[in-house]
Amino acid sequence: MRKLKVTEMNRLTVDEFRTSDKMPLTVVLDDVRSLYNVGSVLRSCDAFRVEEVVLCGITAAPPHPEIHKTALGAEDSVSWRHADSALEAVRELRRQGVTVMAVEQCEGSTMLNTFVPETGRRYAVVLGNEVKGVRQDVVDECDGCLEIPQFGTKHSLNVSVTAGIVVWHFCQASMNNS
Repeated sequence: MRKLKVTEMNRLTVDEFRTSDKMPLTVVLDDVRSLYNVGSVLRSCDAFRVEEVVLCGITAAPPHPEIHKTALGAEDSVSWRHADSALEAVRELRRQGVTVMAVEQCEGSTMLNTFVPETGRRYAVVLGNEVKGVRQDVVDECDGCLEIPQFGTKHSLNVSVTAGIVVWHFCQASMNNS
């Protein structure tokens, strides 16, 4: 067994990526404070061809060296925009017919492993601040809440790790339906 060289991986160019079909998923970051986390989320969203990332509130936006350090150029390929608040972004997405799910530990949360995205439906997932999570007023505006089952002593995962898990879940469902 031999590791593939980058030139053997048949990856898209940035221009090809921008015009390629995307997974109908938007990732909303609610006041994420770490620029490294922002870059990591962008990189995961590039890997799985997420439609858009919305950077809200205090969440930093490219260009920035700390974002680039973990995004490795994904800030140039992934479509992103800034919104003044996650609440504003969620309301706008819902007006566009997008089903918006907070990723948070809530009463009545749907465990991610049991959630099956509907084919043909556009979704958005809201990921929260590293300390406070998704703000309650934002949770209240969402269509539902997804929770990643956890079995250790800690009550949360890093936001960029959470993004990778959730985005992969949607990607896997999309691949299974095609």
